[in-house]
Amino acid sequence: MAAGKEIRGKIKSVENTKKITKAMEMVAASKMRKAQERMRAARPYAQKIRSLAANLSKATPEYKHPFLVQNTGVKTVGFIVVTTDKGLCGGMNTNVLRAVTLKLKEIEGQGFKAEAVAIGNKGLGFLNRVGAKVVSHATQLGDKPHLEKLIGPVKVLLDAYAEGKLSAVYLCYTGFINTMKQEPLVQQLLPLSSLSMEAETPAGAGKYGWDYLYEPDAETVIDELLLRYTEALVYQAVAENMASEQSARMVAMKSATDNAGSVIGELKLIYNKTRQAAITKELSEIVAGAAAV
Repeated sequence: MAAGKEIRGKIKSVENTKKITKAMEMVAASKMRKAQERMRAARPYAQKIRSLAANLSKATPEYKHPFLVQNTGVKTVGFIVVTTDKGLCGGMNTNVLRAVTLKLKEIEGQGFKAEAVAIGNKGLGFLNRVGAKVVSHATQLGDKPHLEKLIGPVKVLLDAYAEGKLSAVYLCYTGFINTMKQEPLVQQLLPLSSLSMEAETPAGAGKYGWDYLYEPDAETVIDELLLRYTEALVYQAVAENMASEQSARMVAMKSATDNAGSVIGELKLIYNKTRQAAITKELSEIVAGAAAV
């Protein structure tokens, strides 16, 4: 029964794997709920600051912040690539990195160069493998995004755009739609478009005229507000990506657990057939021996 012993060992191994994947599924489900709550809690702030930035861009036409100005004649594009630090979350990272690859090929075909900020280990490893210029990175963010960890790396690209060294900055991440569906997104972060800001404002808000009193002055207030607005967009992208990560990991681990159960069923069937064949063979030998005597 050497074959039977080997099959029993395989069954035991798959059962241990099933226990691990089931535990990871339950952990991911718990983290997913918390990540979704953080993501939804950040949305009202992002929406309000987006609405205020859109109104300010209209109310103060005499001053244009560098983030609102298109830098022409510059052949370098910035990318903020948001991925996960860990794997085992299905094809989530693969899908967003495929979208980044297509965008990189598109801009390279137009004669542009790329500089990137990597948020997450998977994106950092990918950018290094494809030979992209990584100017800064942020990894090991944990299960909760912290703005202070994101500001430093992202500010490198924001300052470069404000100085006129980049023609555009793109934000690449996985958008959360629901538990079963996540969508890879490559969105233009800079230059900020008043149309994109207005697209997220409440219906009817654009019908009113806005007049603001600035303290100390309009330039200082708008500079600070648009910087906070841009940081809020990056934070929201990271929060969406983390919610997508836990959802994708929960689904992947559930699929792995179900597959392990199927494999165990098939191995038990093979084991039973092997055991039955061995018993039948022994009976046949006994009967043949008795008949010979």
